[in-house]
Amino acid sequence: MGTYSNFLWSLAKKSLTAGLIAVTISDRLASISPVHGYSMSPTLNPKTNTLPELFSRDYVLMEKLCLQRYRFSHGDVVAFSSPENYKQKLIKRIIGLPGDWVAVPHSYDVVRVPEGHCWVEGDNSANSKDSRSLGPIPLGLICGRATHIVWPPRRISKLESRIPQSRLSSS
Repeated sequence: MGTYSNFLWSLAKKSLTAGLIAVTISDRLASISPVHGYSMSPTLNPKTNTLPELFSRDYVLMEKLCLQRYRFSHGDVVAFSSPENYKQKLIKRIIGLPGDWVAVPHSYDVVRVPEGHCWVEGDNSANSKDSRSLGPIPLGLICGRATHIVWPPRRISKLESRIPQSRLSSS
């Protein structure tokens, strides 16, 4: 019986060590996250009627090193906690960073992004709850930057950082 309990104790120690390493990597470096909804379509979750949801929902690699010094760029796709419900995670594209002037679509308004905030919008503006309704998002609510689509296999690719140039003003 001694050999069996030694084996179990060794297995438990190795499992605990592996678990702690996995949690640290997931918390500090990167994780895989599902994307729900169609607010970022066609970049993420393009609508298809031919595949079951498991094969049509995108999963993205969320890089978290950008959170250490809030290193973000225009066009980055980021996940953040909703200011209305901190348990809800949203994923949108950064349009404006602190100090930028952003032209609000379908309006004559131009908004200045305050310090410590960013302006985010979904690629599918007709189906997106973003800064147009929530206002500027505090940088502290950002959970990570989506860098790659990792599932489904037919959509594996790097996410491009892009925004329409007419949206920003230097004034």
